Amino acid sequence: MTLRSIATEFFIFGTKQARACIFAGSFFFLLFLSNQIPLFGLARYDFLFLATIALQIILVATKIETKDEVKTIFLFHIIGLVLEIFKTHPSIGSWAYPEDAFFKIGGVPLYSGFMYSAVASYMMQAWRLEDLRLVRYPRYRYSIPLSAVIYLNFFTHHWLPDFRWILASLVVVVFWNTRIYFTAHKVERWMPLIASFGLIGFFIWIAENISTYWGAWEYPDQIHEWHVVSFGKISSWMLLVIISFIIVANLKHLKEQKNASL
Repeated sequence: MTLRSIATEFFIFGTKQARACIFAGSFFFLLFLSNQIPLFGLARYDFLFLATIALQIILVATKIETKDEVKTIFLFHIIGLVLEIFKTHPSIGSWAYPEDAFFKIGGVPLYSGFMYSAVASYMMQAWRLEDLRLVRYPRYRYSIPLSAVIYLNFFTHHWLPDFRWILASLVVVVFWNTRIYFTAHKVERWMPLIASFGLIGFFIWIAENISTYWGAWEYPDQIHEWHVVSFGKISSWMLLVIISFIIVANLKHLKEQKNASL
């Protein structure tokens, strides 16, 4: 490959990645905007909720997102909201939303679920834009229970031992031979699926630092002064990415089977 072809492929890959992040990127813009414009008495968290719904309508109307993708985004909104309600309960206090809001459940503003939806949106957009395909993907009887146990561990580790590193080891075992193929420009490339989990988890950690800096939520040790979120949080985000990917991959597979039977 020539230097020019490498640069071209890298540029197209970056462009497609940016395109796949349109929901997440727009959400971050709204988060920034909410601190810069007058809201005329509307709570900032409510502004974010209403503005994100409007954003979703625009993305569907312009066919940037499909109706099936919106259904998946809604599913992730519910999954994330349940986790948020549990984690922010006074008896747990993992993090908090210090500002007022009308649209909230159990003290959790409804916009928070869209942060989880953003991860799912990115995965589905990247899947479509880069023609993703999986090779040697594990069977449902391994991937689905693993996903469920990882999700439950986010709850149970407050009373039981934290099994995240055991679960991470199981992820390595289950997905060791799985490759994810993608096409940025003409030539199909591949990488170990496990590596993609780590990369996405790292970039979400960066996004988390930006979000807490702009006041999307705050951890107990950020109440008086903001500082960088613990590097150890990457492991939590990696596990969340794994849950998200398993759900999206299985939904994609089920849809392919349904279409094949028609």
